Amino acid sequence: MKRDSAVDGVVVEPLRVIEDERGAVLHMLREDSPQFTRFGEIYFSEVRPGAIKAWKRHLRMTQRISVPIGRVKFVIYDNRPASPSNGAIMEIVMGSPDAYSLLIIPPLLWYGFQGLSDSAALVANCADLAHDAQEVERQPDLDNTISYNW
Repeated sequence: MKRDSAVDGVVVEPLRVIEDERGAVLHMLREDSPQFTRFGEIYFSEVRPGAIKAWKRHLRMTQRISVPIGRVKFVIYDNRPASPSNGAIMEIVMGSPDAYSLLIIPPLLWYGFQGLSDSAALVANCADLAHDAQEVERQPDLDNTISYNW
């Protein structure tokens, strides 16, 4: 079941966790999922407590993100001129076990995230394109172009 999104095109979908006394298996993405389009690369980003990694947007890449370890707040800002959610800001807190979800961020949306855990959190990203420095734009996290107070 997908949750409604304040930003057009963003999807938040709960993910399956299979747990027993030995530990847990945390599903993220399968090739037969309607959310899968193509594989570009998978990478992991460590987020230290309180650390902010913002702002960036991809021009062509779609992000497929989960947080298997720890707790992370994601903030997405839509400044696409023709978007029905132009000007909207969406916050979502994700992490295992109770908020383990898949967050899909389409191209042209600004986003950033902040570590909320007492120890480092781990963000997993299964992007549909391999990293290309020419297709990403960045702004400093304290840049007031995006009206958000971390």
